[in-house]
Amino acid sequence: MHSEWIAYIAIAFILVALNLYICFYVFAVGSITPSCLFKTIPIPMEAIFHSMNDGVLVLDNSFRLIEFNQASQKMFPQLNKKMFGNDFSKLWKELFGLDFPFPLITAAQSMQLRLTPGDNMERTYQVRTSLLQHANNRKGLLLIFTDITESKRLQTQLEHLAYYDELTGINNRRAFFQQCNQLFTEAKQHGEAFTVILMDIDYYKKVNDTYGHYAGDLLLVHIVRACQTQLQAGELFARYGGEEFVFARKSCTAAEGEALANRLRVIAAKPIATSEGMISVTVSLGVAEATKGGEETLSQLLNKADQALYAAKQQGRNRVCVYKESLFALGNNLLERQNDPRIEHDYPFLEWKTRSLQRM
Repeated sequence: MHSEWIAYIAIAFILVALNLYICFYVFAVGSITPSCLFKTIPIPMEAIFHSMNDGVLVLDNSFRLIEFNQASQKMFPQLNKKMFGNDFSKLWKELFGLDFPFPLITAAQSMQLRLTPGDNMERTYQVRTSLLQHANNRKGLLLIFTDITESKRLQTQLEHLAYYDELTGINNRRAFFQQCNQLFTEAKQHGEAFTVILMDIDYYKKVNDTYGHYAGDLLLVHIVRACQTQLQAGELFARYGGEEFVFARKSCTAAEGEALANRLRVIAAKPIATSEGMISVTVSLGVAEATKGGEETLSQLLNKADQALYAAKQQGRNRVCVYKESLFALGNNLLERQNDPRIEHDYPFLEWKTRSLQRM
């Protein structure tokens, strides 16, 4: 960061000095002419101009190219001094086959530009303009190009790490909540159905303990690739944590979510080949549809799916369980009564309902 500030200060100094020299030249001669810009400028100033890492193009008051430094010629090898005096907009289109994407206005501005120069590799430039105000009310413009391709690549990489699961390549929990909150809000505003599905790999810990973490990773990737074949555009799919995954879908009822969950359960059940042999796998899934017209939050909806998932686990795994308000409300009430030492329990035929709500 310190080196960047030094660079900015140096550029600012150069621009101010360049402006002063151009003003002096215009005052003395009356106009700016191509290739004569540095004849009145001492050699050290010209050396600084050509040693800059940023590419600089100098335009006159009619936006004609009158000078460029060595860095700009390295960025755009097609540039040559025979182009001095040409209209910059026409020149740019001749060089790159497209219009310059920003208006050439006599005011400072900054923007980003993607371009494929002579090396046929797409690069990203930060383009800044600086107004040259001269004597006799004459104006010119500096176009300053900074190659930020590498920093943009690193920024993209960091964003990918922040929002995508490194192992499977799908959205992570943070990305899921960021996107799903927006979709959930839109569904509530338009009165659309909205369903979430939580999926957990059965006996995943046993796979890790028996075959090792490498096999466990292969299993996670296998499950993701299998599930992706059943998804449509607009459906959210993310790694929720560990061996648990989450799906969300607008305009989807609980019944439609149950059908999707069963397709996922079947497609995920194909054995996976490892160096240790074939590993069988099954998954359990919990489905929950949002309550229409209520004040339900996404976290509450996910909690319903979580209850349905663990009901599926308790009922034998390798199955889909759909959250039903009446069933789980009764189960929760019975669970509270079972935990109350003051009440004598005589409901053995309903015991499975309370057990289904308890985690393993």
